[in-house]
Amino acid sequence: MPVSARLRLAAAAAGAFALALLPTVGQATTATAGAAAALPAVHPLRHSNPADDPVLAAPLPTSQCLTQLHRACYSPLQYRTAYDLDPLYQHGITGQGRTIVIVDSYGSPTIQHDLDVWSAHWGIPSSHVEVVKSGQVPPFDPTNADMDGWAGESTLDVEAAHAVAPGAKIILLETGVSETEGTVGVPEMMDGIKHLVDNGRADVVSMSWATSEGQFPGFDQGDYSSLTNLRYAFTDAAAHGVTLTASSGDGGGDSTKLDAAWPAGDPLVTAIGGTELSLDDQGTRTAPDTAWSGSGGELSKVFARPAYQNPVRSVVGDQRGTPDISMAGSPNGALWLYSSFDPANTGWTADGAGTSESSPLFAAVVALADQAAGHRLGVIDQDLYRLYAQHSPGLVDITSGSTGSTGYTAGPGYDQATGVGTVDAAKLVRALAHLR
Repeated sequence: MPVSARLRLAAAAAGAFALALLPTVGQATTATAGAAAALPAVHPLRHSNPADDPVLAAPLPTSQCLTQLHRACYSPLQYRTAYDLDPLYQHGITGQGRTIVIVDSYGSPTIQHDLDVWSAHWGIPSSHVEVVKSGQVPPFDPTNADMDGWAGESTLDVEAAHAVAPGAKIILLETGVSETEGTVGVPEMMDGIKHLVDNGRADVVSMSWATSEGQFPGFDQGDYSSLTNLRYAFTDAAAHGVTLTASSGDGGGDSTKLDAAWPAGDPLVTAIGGTELSLDDQGTRTAPDTAWSGSGGELSKVFARPAYQNPVRSVVGDQRGTPDISMAGSPNGALWLYSSFDPANTGWTADGAGTSESSPLFAAVVALADQAAGHRLGVIDQDLYRLYAQHSPGLVDITSGSTGSTGYTAGPGYDQATGVGTVDAAKLVRALAHLR
């Protein structure tokens, strides 16, 4: 059963990498009680201290977030500047004609309404969210903490993807069994992905969930079949040219053992780590991006180093290394979200969700590249490491910050804190689409 972000981070430190389904708390300095009292329309949130993560009647500009919440909060309009998206939009590259599939247990009953409200606030055209159910999805109960958490995750995933690729269609794939650790809940997700792939309805699939390899039965005995038997949806996606992205985890990485988060550690999946951005109210960087301290990144014990990682063999050795690339994930600089699935907590939040935000952001970049290329790009890791070896300006190296007490430090070139770095979307999309 999903637990709060704080408990998930604790579990990750013990080797159980399950992603946050509720916004991350305790990662940034929180506001004082006095500052919280000055905020407009603060309601009790799904956490114990509303001063930490208030639900607001309207978003605040970054400068006010810093003074009132003691952390940064960002809008999709700031992301447009930070990730150099406007040149793409000016040429009609918005993800039009492409479909991003978001995979979450239970989903959210208000996802279309919430995206409409969110989009209207920022002056962005909304997009139709098609809900596809895999298995028997029970009726939503806002008093059920597990469902409430997954609804929050669904909201984050959909709104983050739409922030970058506003013209793309979104399918929210809801499953009826909550994904936790090991095999629980995963077959329903794999069945749903395969169904959409086989019917030509997926171009990019984003998975903001994870389970450590070590939680699969047989791992300690060197029998990885309980994990590898679930890869059928991924091999099917690769055969159809569908790109898969997954969050690298929120446990800060662990350099002391072989046990990657899956599906991020799968060679057919692009593992997305988390960064921390420093932006002003307009979205201009006031400092270079850094590695987010909570971002996951490990070496797989199940999978050997794929050929595309040969350019970084000196870092990853003989095993598959994660992450591959990184985008915004730190609670100190979270994206503003709107949700109404819980009547007692309707409004705007920007409390951070770790690499759960990073995966849909990058999946949306891939959707832009798919449109620019006029076809699906498939397993994109091959292109990412090719561009890395060519020092492509679309990949922006991150050289500072670190992940966790036993994690990794960012430095020049590829590292397991941020992978090949972050993106300049205008340049990366053109490079991926082979446009001059």
